[in-house]
Amino acid sequence: MKGLKTVYICSECGHTQSKWSGQCPSCRAWNCMTEDVVAEEPKAQAKHPTRYAGESVRLDDYEIPEYFRTGTGMSELDRVLGGGIVNGSVVLLAGEPGVGKSTLLLQISGALGLGRKVLYVSGEESKGQIKMRAARLRVSGPNLYLLNETNVDAIVSAHEKLRPDVIIIDSVQTIYSDGIASAPGSVTQVKDAAMKFIGIAKNEGVSVLLVGHVNKEGSIAGPKVLEHMVDAVLYFEGEREHIYRIIRAIKNRFGSTNEIGVFEMTERGLREVPNPSEVMLASRPRNVSGNCAACVMEGTRPLITEIQALTAYTGAPSPRRTSDGIDYNRMYLLIAVLEKRMGLRLSNADVYLNVIGGLRLTETAADAAVALALYSAIKDKPVPDELIAFGEIGLSGEIRAVSGVDQRVSEAIRLGFTRIALPAKCAERLNIDTKGARLIPVRSVFELTTLI
Repeated sequence: MKGLKTVYICSECGHTQSKWSGQCPSCRAWNCMTEDVVAEEPKAQAKHPTRYAGESVRLDDYEIPEYFRTGTGMSELDRVLGGGIVNGSVVLLAGEPGVGKSTLLLQISGALGLGRKVLYVSGEESKGQIKMRAARLRVSGPNLYLLNETNVDAIVSAHEKLRPDVIIIDSVQTIYSDGIASAPGSVTQVKDAAMKFIGIAKNEGVSVLLVGHVNKEGSIAGPKVLEHMVDAVLYFEGEREHIYRIIRAIKNRFGSTNEIGVFEMTERGLREVPNPSEVMLASRPRNVSGNCAACVMEGTRPLITEIQALTAYTGAPSPRRTSDGIDYNRMYLLIAVLEKRMGLRLSNADVYLNVIGGLRLTETAADAAVALALYSAIKDKPVPDELIAFGEIGLSGEIRAVSGVDQRVSEAIRLGFTRIALPAKCAERLNIDTKGARLIPVRSVFELTTLI
């Protein structure tokens, strides 16, 4: 077609070139060049003096708007966002299909619609489908408006007529522009649509929430630069077979990226779990080997979960190593420490590790509980039900100090644990009332395993 040309665009950095290559010459990422069709650039014209539309404002003279943050009606989501949706911000919510992104956004639309005008744009579902879900979730409101549209110019026109305070786009991969020849979901289309919504948010103070799909590698589909353009990137995690969902921020210009929100999927939609520690330990087995409670910090929140380990001797030359919720390489490191420092033999045994509730533990403070669960599984000796452990394990088998000791111990005591194994350095600087609970300072893996 005249005026069009085929290019290859890097989905990681946005680099464009005329020929395909296995590696991007700009960011050095592999297998990221995608084919796209774009309009040819017009011939160079005479340059005109640059015109500025805005004026510079002295920082001390600028006043914060009255509704700088708006609550979403869900305290767990507000925690992740840093207190609520910021006026004029753009938030990207990503997750696998069926995890509950549309359900969550429709629920918060009802809460936001109580005081602000909300425009819910769906490019994947009809108004009838959205109405059926809203009836099931019991969502309604005089300020909640629906729009079925995928053309970005039509969405902008609807915005200009309605003038909403919040715009929800479900999803950004379905939006396209007539001025771009490539298909919806391509790098060029997604980037162009995102730029128009970001312009609306920044120029008119409208809060925009974009839904993003996740590809088979687990990252957000579309150009990686999309994550750099928005103000906050939230990942909605969870398995379809599990009832629990977790929202985690990987980027947030207006808050911390360490907080998580925990939800439970029910027939009436997503229900907040304000006390996830009790939920994680609700079905904990008693007097069974290979189970140990751990306390990790997710932002400012202490979270107690259960770690399960199972070992089974095998005659295969290469035993299996499987971990769910724990870093695979970290598991190998802890197995090597137990073999070298404790004399355990795991070279002829399959090892399986699991974190209850679908959590993914990235903090090294869970090392002590993982090692204790592994040792318990190998020796077939149960960890006492009243015992909880936390601490980082070094290659020499030493137990290293971790942060947030007061919060971890307080949460463990609140949930009824009477024996708390913690690094010796942490026990020295503890400044809270233990309320009768016994603190057990440990300095090495050997001292830790003697507690069983």
